[in-house]
Amino acid sequence: MHRQQNGPPDSEAVCSFLKKLFQADSHGLVWLAGGTVRDILLGKPIRDIDLVAVLPPVTLESLGFKHVAAVTTSPIWFRHFREYGNVEITRLDSTASLGEDLQRRDFTLNAILMSLEGEIFDPLDGQADLKTLTLKPCSDDTFLHDPLRIFRAFRFESEGFRISPEAEALIGGRGWDEALEKLPVERFSREMLKALQGDNPGRFFQRMLETNIGGGVLPELFRMAQIPAGPLQHHPEGDLFTHSLQVLARVSAVTGSVLGRFCALFHDIGKLSTNPQHYPRHHGHDEAGFNSAEAFCRRLTLPAEYGRALAWTSRLHGSANRLAELRPSTRIRMAQQAVKGGIGELLPLISAADKPGNDISGEWRQLLAVAMMNLADLGVDAEKLHLLKPENRAEFLLQRRVEFLKKRD
Repeated sequence: MHRQQNGPPDSEAVCSFLKKLFQADSHGLVWLAGGTVRDILLGKPIRDIDLVAVLPPVTLESLGFKHVAAVTTSPIWFRHFREYGNVEITRLDSTASLGEDLQRRDFTLNAILMSLEGEIFDPLDGQADLKTLTLKPCSDDTFLHDPLRIFRAFRFESEGFRISPEAEALIGGRGWDEALEKLPVERFSREMLKALQGDNPGRFFQRMLETNIGGGVLPELFRMAQIPAGPLQHHPEGDLFTHSLQVLARVSAVTGSVLGRFCALFHDIGKLSTNPQHYPRHHGHDEAGFNSAEAFCRRLTLPAEYGRALAWTSRLHGSANRLAELRPSTRIRMAQQAVKGGIGELLPLISAADKPGNDISGEWRQLLAVAMMNLADLGVDAEKLHLLKPENRAEFLLQRRVEFLKKRD
């Protein structure tokens, strides 16, 4: 079987797998579709497999596929394979429905079918739009069928695609707030996290503000554009949204971590909770962010690690920006808290992006090493430590870490 080195399977491997999965008399009734064909034609690795099949439900059930009905999207048949990832099938009753199915899809470059023998079926000429990476709608009703496709278009732009004039006109031709309010927030969050993987992740959020779409699902983003980032001598860029995009861009240039990019964009979320009477200053924004981050991420149905990481990023990034001014014990505590928050490796990147020229990476590596030393590393006898009063143990260990840190300096 042909496979890409240390990576996902290539198209030849996928087709070989599918020919073995489906009986020979079904091969002419199964097509690769959607993002799978798009990625094949772009020469990108295949991570999940989208199919269209004209097969009866009993056949799909016999192959282990489960029927998944959704409120806001079309039903699919689903099965996960360890080696090939998720396989999702759109089931049709007859081949006569193929054209209609493609017409219901979002963009023409996602409406191309490929047989298991590699033959292309492209009635909407999606290959032409794929060559120019243009997002042209399959129909005038594409966004009415599923308004989330607007965010999907913005996400594609973060990956280097461009929205066609036809799509721009459809997006700007009406209000979308009421329709978007009916969508599960997790669908938006999935598109947002995918956008944060792109080469230009800030584009997703810029497009939301440019089109004034998404204020109901992510009102914090729109508020960021309305408040100052801080005193102009420190923030000549002006508003908090512009500052946050700059930090996101700088972090994205040095790491592909979606968690790191997310924390970079919202590192100053606490500034949304400070007293406007004190603008352009934001006294206490680090603690305000710490207190609000987890609720913010829960509302977006993000994994718990996002809320924890953003909370500690909010609390610690200001201290990281002035690390050299802090006492050794404070620096060690900060490193321990960063590890606790899951941002041990990310915090120096965000600090350097928030305060350009503030490279703390060298000292930070030492702090992390000392903060993570165990009792044996510290030369502490566990039994003797237990003899200390419980309230004195943490301070004793902290002082031992300070001693080791001073030896490293």
